[in-house]
Amino acid sequence: AFADASWSGGLGPGKPGMKITRQKHAKKHLGFFRNNFGVREPYQILLDGTFCQAALRGRIQLREQLPRYLMGETQLCTTRCVLKELETLGNDLYGAKLIAQKCQVRNCPHFKNAVSGSECLLSMVEEGNPHHYFVATQDQNLSMKVKKEPGVPLMFIIQNTMVLDKPSPKTIALVKAVESGQLVSVHEKESIKHLKEEQGLVKNPEQRRRKKRKKISGPNPLSCLKKKKKAPDTQSSASEKKRKRKRIRNRSNSKVLSEKQNAEGE
Repeated sequence: AFADASWSGGLGPGKPGMKITRQKHAKKHLGFFRNNFGVREPYQILLDGTFCQAALRGRIQLREQLPRYLMGETQLCTTRCVLKELETLGNDLYGAKLIAQKCQVRNCPHFKNAVSGSECLLSMVEEGNPHHYFVATQDQNLSMKVKKEPGVPLMFIIQNTMVLDKPSPKTIALVKAVESGQLVSVHEKESIKHLKEEQGLVKNPEQRRRKKRKKISGPNPLSCLKKKKKAPDTQSSASEKKRKRKRIRNRSNSKVLSEKQNAEGE
């Protein structure tokens, strides 16, 4: 990435009139991205190591000059992968690492295994760039790949001046397809979805999750009750008593018979 960090030509030396024309172009490009892709303030600028290094060499104060150039509030952002890449590159890029460390760190999908800074930034703007990131880089390979992703504003530094690139051919083609009714833009899809949720036509995914979650139930109250002692069976006890009485009667009868027999014998 750092081998391709140099840009050739493009703008001449800084002149008083050049600053005005650059801001006019930036205003025009920002209006295009705002109207067609929902880009809004604060503008989130994703920086890689090559852009930080170029800003350091050109003595560009990003926090002061970026809001003036874009005529709006900005947020300087980066990712963990970019920071790790700068750490591995050593002391030659120590100044660029300090600039990147002062940026807000955005969560990337590479929590366990870090990737290169260019690969990470590209993954952050895929699938329609839903977070409306700007990509600020001097890496030409990354810039070519970013231009293939519609709706991603691209920034770079030429002759110690920051430039917001014009919309890419892919971006313009998507806008024309949307205007002709062939496609629906990501921004329009989001607004339609938001309106449906407000009108109750589509349930909010958070509500679905809440409904799916089962409440943690306690033990069954019936199982906590003490077991009742079984009542004695009245029928069985009555039959046992009858048996005992019969046995007693039988014994008394046998005694009477034996006495009679003895008397007769005498």
